[in-house]
Amino acid sequence: MTHDTNTKALTSTIRQGGARLFIATFALSVLVAAITVDMVNPVLPILIDQFETTKAEVSWVVSGVALMLAFGVPLYGRMSDVVELKKLFLIAVCILALGSLICALARDLIVLVAGRMVQGAGMSAIPVLSIVAVSKVFPPGKRGGVLGIMAGCIGVGTAGGPIFGGMIGSMFALPKLEPLPEGAGGRRFDLLGGVLLGLSAGMLLLGVTLGESSGFGSLASLSTFACSLLALAGFIRRITIVDNPFVPPALFANRYYVCSILVSVFSMFAYFAVLVFVPLLVAESNGLTPGEAGLVLLPGGAAVALLSPWIGRISDRVGTKRLILAGVSLMGVSTLFLSTYAAGSPPAIVSVGVLGAGIAFALTNSPANSAAVSSLSKEEVGVGIGIYQGALYLGAGTGAGIIGAVLSSRRTAGDPLNPLYTLSAIPYSDAFLVTSAALIVALIAGLGLRNDSIK
Repeated sequence: MTHDTNTKALTSTIRQGGARLFIATFALSVLVAAITVDMVNPVLPILIDQFETTKAEVSWVVSGVALMLAFGVPLYGRMSDVVELKKLFLIAVCILALGSLICALARDLIVLVAGRMVQGAGMSAIPVLSIVAVSKVFPPGKRGGVLGIMAGCIGVGTAGGPIFGGMIGSMFALPKLEPLPEGAGGRRFDLLGGVLLGLSAGMLLLGVTLGESSGFGSLASLSTFACSLLALAGFIRRITIVDNPFVPPALFANRYYVCSILVSVFSMFAYFAVLVFVPLLVAESNGLTPGEAGLVLLPGGAAVALLSPWIGRISDRVGTKRLILAGVSLMGVSTLFLSTYAAGSPPAIVSVGVLGAGIAFALTNSPANSAAVSSLSKEEVGVGIGIYQGALYLGAGTGAGIIGAVLSSRRTAGDPLNPLYTLSAIPYSDAFLVTSAALIVALIAGLGLRNDSIK
């Protein structure tokens, strides 16, 4: 059975009444993953006190998940080309449940970080398998609306996770997806290429985290970055000499695909920095409790939840480029607002910046997903979306690490980098200013997208 035949059979099954169950299954999965990622952000100050540790050490609760996502997402994406989606999905849900149990039983920081990393190993399958499945079932003219629903669930998770900071359990009724294509089991899987890619991404995140705690000029940080570069060089060499590489080199020659990755990486860099450091800001500057800090994030998460499905449908009609450019621009304005007016201001003003960031993320997320999918051939979707989603979480992890390093290095700053800033939370103002600067790359990449990415 060919790939096209499998896709037609799957589409026929969905049309016969399984579409709602299909969408609900993956939407709930994305919701649980989003809650799991974001639920710890407001309680980071409490973890610092409870475990008597530093901000750099407790950041591993966030960075550990990002590291596993950066490694696991591309791996699951590539595996989806040769292994049945349903099987991969069930395995991932079990791993996520195991990680959640470890976190619930953790009594010290090391065990908590280990549990979070196991969670990351499970949840890394959810975003990529969801998008791969949607791309195989829904045509381009209807795909944006479904991806918008997925993005809306991210918004609900972003809003609900920080507020409740709790665990939720879900049972998933999995619709029948595609069978394993005939002959797929005999295809060689380039495991070494996947390991090299994951090692490069993991060492990069580890280097950023070590740089945050001991300085980017330290031997530990520089050695880790060197290992990342060596692994990357090995990966590049590997994909040019094997017959069935983990990532086809042609992907990196696809301008529109590369531009969509850059947009998402730097947009996630900025948005994740907002999610992680706004709770720390309001706890330190305003004395808010974790629950109150979660409420400050609520407007942004609600904006993502409410606007994403609508924006996804709009992108089906008007294309993606204009929406992406509008979102990146608004994200820059929002982080600049946080840097200039919100850092050290009353929580209501901080929420205005968070709201703008949430609207910006809604404008960018599902259209960028659609742009990436539409730039790929059917044979490239699995590995292409795996790399795309892995890069997205790499952006999230590096965002938390680099902005955290900026925050630490500016603790004793005399004057703010932002000449318009006049309040007392100078380190946070500087951190959000650097975040704004990073979005310039996303804006330039957005200009390189095609005007209408719908085929």
